[in-house]
Amino acid sequence: MSVAAAFAGMRSVAPVVFRAGCPDCRGRFELAASALRLAIGASSRTTFYSFTCPECGAAVRKPAGERIVELLTGGGVRTLRLHSTL
Repeated sequence: MSVAAAFAGMRSVAPVVFRAGCPDCRGRFELAASALRLAIGASSRTTFYSFTCPECGAAVRKPAGERIVELLTGGGVRTLRLHSTL
């Protein structure tokens, strides 16, 4: 079977985008998964996502609860797992 035949029935998939807002400039925008980073820590205090505001350039860091973690990881956001040194 050729590669063309194997993929003949597949359609292109629209890229995942996430709505976000900047607390500094109050801008509202959509970001691709590649523009976000997710850090998963040992507690809710150390679990967050971050991005750079495309409007003002501010570094934004927001807490990520279980549902946000699920949505971001399912959407292909790069994830860093933070481990305790103890």
